Amino acid sequence: MAEITAAQVKELRERTGAGMMECKKALNATGGDVQLAIEELRKSGRAKADKKAGRIAAEGIVIVRASNDAKYAVMIEVNSETDFVARDENFLAFANGVADAALQAKVGNIDALSSLKISGMDIEDARKALIAKVGENINVRRIAATHPAAATVGTYLHGNRIGVVVELDVDNKELAKDIAMHIAASKPLVISADEVSADLVAKEKEIYMAQAASSGKPQDIIEKMVAGRLKKYLDEISLLGQPFVKDPETLIANLLAKHRAKVIAFTRFEVGEGIEKESEDFVEAVMAQVHGS
Repeated sequence: MAEITAAQVKELRERTGAGMMECKKALNATGGDVQLAIEELRKSGRAKADKKAGRIAAEGIVIVRASNDAKYAVMIEVNSETDFVARDENFLAFANGVADAALQAKVGNIDALSSLKISGMDIEDARKALIAKVGENINVRRIAATHPAAATVGTYLHGNRIGVVVELDVDNKELAKDIAMHIAASKPLVISADEVSADLVAKEKEIYMAQAASSGKPQDIIEKMVAGRLKKYLDEISLLGQPFVKDPETLIANLLAKHRAKVIAFTRFEVGEGIEKESEDFVEAVMAQVHGS
């Protein structure tokens, strides 16, 4: 049997992220064939990944990438189980590689993303190799991409936990960036009030009517009170009805009108939003780590 060299072990480690002893064992088992060794390590890595796949990954980062001409952008959220791993250089390298690949391929959905390649392997295989290396579930949770109709794309990142991409119908990079920053801070749900679902409007109206009924005021006054509160609510959750964060005296609708601009679409990601985190007993968590489960 051919002697396994340090260079072979180094190459296998770089290509798979596995430990040195695992690499050496895989090379010995395959007679020094690096490609076969990679396949073996991926198989074992996949088994480890599957074992951890049920764990909730609610930490992580948001990454935004935009083209040089500000006409196209992608945004991804990549999750880990802990904030510690979210700061790990291997995790960050993976997440940035995914974002770069998505921008280059102009991919806007998870299914298409998983088959792209980073570091010589499919993103899905790279994800599973990373799980085997860091010992936590890693998940590329979601991706958003802009539309061809956008004249300008604005992006904003607040740290690495909140990201926004906004699309305008005019070429105004500064305005697009300002609107993206505003969305990050103010969290609108829709662009305009007329986009709010009828069910949500009816639900809010019912709540306001019940609250106002105990006031003892005449029905016509109650109707006016409810209409006023409903309008205020719709303004609060719609982009156009919100005061601009950099100038609270100016509504976003008026800011856009001043620049003869229109928001075509926007997307806001915040790490872990909508994921139900498990409450875990600290002692049990430590013992699980000790026993390697």
